[in-house]
Amino acid sequence: MPAIVNSVLEGSIAQELEIQKGDEIISIDGVKMLDMIDYNFYMKSELITVEIKKTNGEIEEIEIEKDYDEDLGIVFESAVFDRIKPCLNHCIFCFVDQQPKGLRDTLYIKDDDYRLSYLQGTYITLTNFNDADRERIKRMHLGPFYVSVHTTNPELRVKMLRNPNAGKCLDNLKWFRANGIPFHAQIVLCPGINDGAELDRTLSDLAKLKNTVLSVAIVPVGLTQFRPDGELRRVDKKCAAETIEIASKYKRVCCSDEFFLLAGEPIPPSKYYGNFCQLDDGVGALRMTLDDFYTHKLPESVSKPFKLVFACSYAAKDMLNEVAQELNKIKNLTVEVHPVKSNYWGQDITVAGLITTDDLIRTVKDVDCDMVVIPSVMLRPYSEDFLDGKNLDYVKEHSNKNFFVQKNIYSLKEVVEFIYSI
Repeated sequence: MPAIVNSVLEGSIAQELEIQKGDEIISIDGVKMLDMIDYNFYMKSELITVEIKKTNGEIEEIEIEKDYDEDLGIVFESAVFDRIKPCLNHCIFCFVDQQPKGLRDTLYIKDDDYRLSYLQGTYITLTNFNDADRERIKRMHLGPFYVSVHTTNPELRVKMLRNPNAGKCLDNLKWFRANGIPFHAQIVLCPGINDGAELDRTLSDLAKLKNTVLSVAIVPVGLTQFRPDGELRRVDKKCAAETIEIASKYKRVCCSDEFFLLAGEPIPPSKYYGNFCQLDDGVGALRMTLDDFYTHKLPESVSKPFKLVFACSYAAKDMLNEVAQELNKIKNLTVEVHPVKSNYWGQDITVAGLITTDDLIRTVKDVDCDMVVIPSVMLRPYSEDFLDGKNLDYVKEHSNKNFFVQKNIYSLKEVVEFIYSI
């Protein structure tokens, strides 16, 4: 994919130069860029020459004088301008393989690109890691990365990822250590496969890499009703409790919120999560949201009787029930929590990012309320589209409800501000 402009920032150099959506940045100082890493590198200059292909096919060459660290203000369609490195694995727990047909095309893409890991925090397995990648990472001092480790047992990792290169993981991580390249590690826990003694072995191996490992996140395997028959089973209460106990022996290792919910244990205090390094993996999201809520002063009353409903995942239910209990102290305000049961994916899927329109509609259509609050993670970024291809207007029409989209999923500030406006 070439370096295509998606948008330009207001008041930016790009706007002054009338760079527009659809234009292509061919080169900077005569160098054709591979990705945003190159773009950011070549921006570090006070005088640059940019070659642009306009949407009408005309090619312009513009000399730009700017501050050393000043950006042009361009938002690209993709962070990678050449071919994204594909995933070569066939993991036994792969979520992409557990999806039905007919969803958005982007949901079926399996990438394994170190550049996206560095730029966007996506997880890589390092099974397609080569000498050229190592040379560039070392030369440009890139990092940190996010690595799906799962296990450091070579034979077991080959079995889990179904890739003969998977057994080299620990060697690659030792190379990171030798070259001062930090990384965050992820472990998808599959009961009976990489839990128990195998998990202990993996965490012990990672501990030997010391501060090169910035954090370790343990998440339960996600199983949908579309999964092929196999050896996978869900994490139950006993497995969750055992995993929490094993993880507690090691520094910078955290279990995702779902483990504590499954084990029937309270969500740990913020100290447990350190710097909240892997929020997008569900590690500390509930604690951060709840702690944030208690920093906001609530009004004593609202101007008229008003009923607010949180339509949420089952994972967020208990946390939002606590929030609702506090909000119901506000005069004239009634707050309820309605978790969305996933008929589409199956009962084992409890996260908001996988909620579909029909499941949401079914949950709220018969609820008497003035406003339904949903987190933005239910929608595709920068859009109102759900993962099943339908949009928020469809949900409004078929539920006859008003919706408030909470943009920051780790803060309830927007909801509190909305309550003040009632």
